[in-house]
Amino acid sequence: MKLVISSSELLKGIMTVAKAIPTKSALPILENFLFDLKGNTLEITASDSELTMKTSIEVENAEEEGQIAIPAKHLMDLLKELPDQPLSIKTTSETSFEFSWANGASTLPYFPAGDYPPFTTMEENAVTLEFPAQSLTEGIASTIYATADDEIRPTMNGIYFDIDTDSTTLVASDAHKLICYTTKDVKASEKASFILHKKPAAILRSIIGKNTESVEIAFDSKNAAFKFDGTIVVCRLIVGKYPRYRDVIPQSNANIMKIDRMQLLNTVRRVSVCANKGSNHIKFNLSANSLEITAQDLGFSLAAYEKVHCEYDGDELSIGFKSTFMIEILSNIDCNEIVLKFADGTRPAVIVPSEEEEGSEKICGILMPSIA
Repeated sequence: MKLVISSSELLKGIMTVAKAIPTKSALPILENFLFDLKGNTLEITASDSELTMKTSIEVENAEEEGQIAIPAKHLMDLLKELPDQPLSIKTTSETSFEFSWANGASTLPYFPAGDYPPFTTMEENAVTLEFPAQSLTEGIASTIYATADDEIRPTMNGIYFDIDTDSTTLVASDAHKLICYTTKDVKASEKASFILHKKPAAILRSIIGKNTESVEIAFDSKNAAFKFDGTIVVCRLIVGKYPRYRDVIPQSNANIMKIDRMQLLNTVRRVSVCANKGSNHIKFNLSANSLEITAQDLGFSLAAYEKVHCEYDGDELSIGFKSTFMIEILSNIDCNEIVLKFADGTRPAVIVPSEEEEGSEKICGILMPSIA
C-alpha cells in the first residue's frame, strides 16, 4: 500500500468511525482500523463485532492498492498532534508501514487484513427506506433518554422503529415513562419494524451532520445498515417483540393543564431539591388555574412548595411523580407551552406540546405516577 493523503481529512475519517473501536476486545484485531485502498478511494473500517462503521476518503495520490489493519490508538494519537499537511503512507515490510510528513516520520506495525471480520451484508429480503436526516436525529434525541437498562427485558434497551404505510413512530420506554416521536416523512409500502440498541442510536445522532439531507436505511431480521455522506454504520439489532405501546397510551384523560414548559421545568427543579433522595418524589396539587408543587424529606426535615399559575380545566386532584423523570421529559420536549392530561391521581399522565406549537403532533410522553 502506498498513498498520499491530507492529515486533516484522514483524522476526520478515522474519528468518524472511531466510536466503534472497543476499549478491550477478545479479538485483538478489532483494536485496529482496517485500511482498504482501491483506486483513489481509501475505505476505513472500525468494528467491535456488534457495531461496524465504514467511511470513504478520496486520496491525493494512490500508487499501490492494498489492505492493512493499523493500531487505532497509535494512529489517532499521532494524527491529533500533526498540523494539516500531506501525509505519505507506505508499507515497508510484511509487518510494518511508514507514516511520513514534511519534516518527520514514524514507523508503526500493521496486521493482516485477512484477520479482520468480514463486513456484514443484508439478507435478500431486507427492507430499505429513505429517512430525512433531521427527522432521524430529532427522533433519536427525543426518545433515547427514555430507554432502559434491563437485562431481563433487552427489547426495552433500544428505540423501536414502528414503520407504517402513512408514518413512522420511534418509541422508547423504561416502564416508568414512554416517549413516542412520529414523523409523516417516512412511509413504507407495508408495515415493518426493528429495535435499534441505544449505543448505535447515540452514535448515529452524534455523527450525522447538519448538512446531511437523508439517511438510507436497510434492515433485515438481525442487522440494520445506515448510509449517509460516504459513511456506513452497520449494527446488530435487538431481537424480540416490543410491547404493544399504543395500548398503554391513555385516550380519555379529561383533566387538562396547559403551562409554560420552562416555568414548569424550573419549578420542578427548585422544589425537588427538598425531595427524598431515594424516591425523588414530588406532588402536583391541581385546582382551578393553579398548580402547587410540593416535596418533602422527613428524614432530614426538608420541605418545599411553590404555586404556579396555569390554565387548568378539570377536577381538583393530587398526583405524585418522580421528579427526575419529569425533568427528563420537560427538558427533551422542544416547545414553549406544554399540556399535561390527567385521569386521576393513580393513572398515567399524558405530556404533549400545546396544539399551538409547530409539530405538536410529533411528540407524546406518558409518565407513570409515583407513591412517596
